[in-house]
Amino acid sequence: MKILVTGASRGIGLACAKKYLAMGHEVYGIDIRPAGLEDARYHHFVADITGALPEIEGVEVLVNNAGVQEGGREIEVNLQGTIAVTERYGIQPAIRSILFMASSSASNGAEFPLYAASKGGMVTYMKNVALRIAQYDATSNSLSAGGVKTELNQHILDSPELMQQVLDETLLKRWAEPEEIAEFCYFMTNVNRSMTGQDILVDNGEQLKSNFIW
Repeated sequence: MKILVTGASRGIGLACAKKYLAMGHEVYGIDIRPAGLEDARYHHFVADITGALPEIEGVEVLVNNAGVQEGGREIEVNLQGTIAVTERYGIQPAIRSILFMASSSASNGAEFPLYAASKGGMVTYMKNVALRIAQYDATSNSLSAGGVKTELNQHILDSPELMQQVLDETLLKRWAEPEEIAEFCYFMTNVNRSMTGQDILVDNGEQLKSNFIW
């Protein structure tokens, strides 16, 4: 299948690109950075999803992963950029599945204000897309991850004190590896045929964590 992954040069996006390649698919990546891997079946485009998008026809699986956490462009990149990519590559007859990389912030409102708002908007837009691509027998879902061990969170990973605070906030006392998230992505796009319009929370029990006082 022809797979398109945005934000494919590092972190979750890179793990996803490697997973799809390992499963025998043709992968196209879009990122503002150079390619993070070399493979005969991988095709990389250096581009900003808020600007001019490359010509890629017949995308069958779209993984909307590109985004920023802070800096003032969260709505522009995470929401408007993702919408532009989806309208360009996803709303067409060849599409079989679209996945949106949302965040646990989309449902609990935690983290940076613009980031949380952008991810919440993404989940709502995902449902709109599900309604529109059902005519192609295609699915649209989002994955809301909690903490993931990526470069964006390196300052926490490098601080034993901050990391312990994080672990204290999760039931399973851990953060996810990018490869774990990639496995979820693959299942939701290439194995799943019956779930659509849903947001899946993968946060090691962070939102469920509570202390009952009696």
